[in-house]
Amino acid sequence: MNDRVTDNARRAFLQFLAASPLYGSLAGVRAALADVAADAGEPVKTAAEAIDVFDLEATAAGLQPPAHWGYLMTGTNGDGTYRANRSAFDRYYLRSRRLVDVSGIDLRTTVFGQEWPTPIVLCPVGSQQAWHAEGELATARAAKERNHLQILSNVSSVAVEDVARARAAPVWQQLYPGNRWDVAEYLLRRAEAAGCPAVVLTVDLPASGNDRNTLERWIRRDTRDCAVCHEDPAIAGRPKPMYSGVAMSDDDLAQASLTWEFVDRLRNATDLKVLVKGIVTAEDAELCIRHGVDGIIVSNHGGRADDSGRGAIESLEEVAGAVQARVTLLMDSGIRRGTDILKALALGADAVCIGRPYIWGLGAFGQAGVDRALEILTNELRTAMEYAGTPALAAIGAGAVGRH
Repeated sequence: MNDRVTDNARRAFLQFLAASPLYGSLAGVRAALADVAADAGEPVKTAAEAIDVFDLEATAAGLQPPAHWGYLMTGTNGDGTYRANRSAFDRYYLRSRRLVDVSGIDLRTTVFGQEWPTPIVLCPVGSQQAWHAEGELATARAAKERNHLQILSNVSSVAVEDVARARAAPVWQQLYPGNRWDVAEYLLRRAEAAGCPAVVLTVDLPASGNDRNTLERWIRRDTRDCAVCHEDPAIAGRPKPMYSGVAMSDDDLAQASLTWEFVDRLRNATDLKVLVKGIVTAEDAELCIRHGVDGIIVSNHGGRADDSGRGAIESLEEVAGAVQARVTLLMDSGIRRGTDILKALALGADAVCIGRPYIWGLGAFGQAGVDRALEILTNELRTAMEYAGTPALAAIGAGAVGRH
């Protein structure tokens, strides 16, 4: 017998969290927090105790500084797209099949000729030392233990060379292009030198005026003197590790002038695989193919970019219909359960990327938490495939899902 609380105690605990200054805004991010909702976890003492990734979330929420937690959990404006990323999954259901031999589920997938044990990829999340002292190094070690593909943010706390050593294998490198080719080329050459097989061009932040209301509310709840880090010239003026060898300012990161000409220039400048991250429409997917990219990542930045109000899984269905398997197709934003992964694969994704779930694990337990998040989602996907009657990823087709 374990010592988990009863439903009544759990409800009371969640109501207490919803009313507390520290957790108040989480109720705004997840409207169901006040009751026993499917996505409401509870704090645990060890990573092994986590039943689903929401237990890791609840644990991390109690350990992180409010402003850091708000940065992680915020969407744009009123968090409409953040919520849509989750609710959109509910518009799809799994079509369970019977009398299929699922005694040996095979989760292996191949991306650009390399085989991986599962289709779960760690997507780029910046500044991971904000949630754990080891940051991206802890993430890389967990990825190494389970052999997951890792994509490194170019605003990471740790440089690509150190992350690759911790991962004991090359990682993919994200690229925020900014408005200076010399900066982009510097990052590109550094990724090449580090052995990165692919660069992920992220194009979904054209505007600088991103109103993240939840973040602002959490900042107000933070009693620390944030200026100690954010306004101390010795700290605030220090460039992110990936930019340490180039002179630039924050203004150089602006993407408002970015066009398809940049994609062409990048494509012609490297032999690395080039993926474009942030595509949500069939029109832009067609343009990606026309401009010679190797892969597309369907993403709305986890609800942190444009306030479209559309769930990423619905964008995936549209984009996959246009791509027709002509390039590698990945998807992120809103994935929290193994059934979500199966739905994405059924709708055309070759692999899926997770962000917040593994950062919840990182913020709760460091490497062990990242490892547990990956273990949970892998086990959930295996179970979902058993009930769907799909013994291998290749068996997951459009007929595995329906739409309400």
